[in-house]
Amino acid sequence: MEKTLKFKTNIKCMGCVATVTPALNDAVGIDHWEVDLMSPEKRLTISSETADADIVIAALKGTGFKAEVIQ
Repeated sequence: MEKTLKFKTNIKCMGCVATVTPALNDAVGIDHWEVDLMSPEKRLTISSETADADIVIAALKGTGFKAEVIQ
């Protein structure tokens, strides 16, 4: 069953998205995530059967970005 995780991030622009893309693709798979740059939280939404919040946070940290789980 697919689950959805949401994170508040400090991803601010398309350049930032390009930076995190390889790490997120490795962590959760291509086409399983998106960043809403227009939201105040710069919300990262992940939809995947195998999504794990700790793995996502670690993947972003490895690229120099921060994330925290939101509801």
